Amino acid sequence: MNPMQDLRIQKIVVHMGVGESGEKLSKAEEVLTKITDQKTVKAIAKKTQPAFGTRKGSPIGCKVTLRSTAAEAFFETSINIIERQLDASQFDNQGNFSFGIEEHTDFPGMSYDPAIGIFGMDVNVVLEKRGARIARRKVDMRKLPQKQRVKREEAIRFLQERYKVEVR
Repeated sequence: MNPMQDLRIQKIVVHMGVGESGEKLSKAEEVLTKITDQKTVKAIAKKTQPAFGTRKGSPIGCKVTLRSTAAEAFFETSINIIERQLDASQFDNQGNFSFGIEEHTDFPGMSYDPAIGIFGMDVNVVLEKRGARIARRKVDMRKLPQKQRVKREEAIRFLQERYKVEVR
């Protein structure tokens, strides 16, 4: 098989939406930093939602982007937490997929602390084939050929074969 057609994890974005800034957000950042061993970035509200009490421009969550071996290690841990099961509806047409983890205490080494509380998170995984950088680079940017794009079926097959994930 052509090695340029092999799939790999390009990046994983782990997001914790807290809904408000202040002490709750700083605790969520602390938890996410402990889990991923990386510095977090604040997620900003894109528009005002009076029903939720959020204003445009105010920080309402935090996120971390993992790449390379850190992304692979985090994916192994997080897929075990959800018992290696995904639903077919969690995949988009570009082969990316997302899933949620209800409690941060499910991660190894994390325990419940009443002062912190419990935080859930969204895990977004982006898959790519080698050579996909031509669509993102600044110099001589090109359109990504159809055969280099990841399809939904390829992503599902990749997870089933490489990570033994059951897709329902």
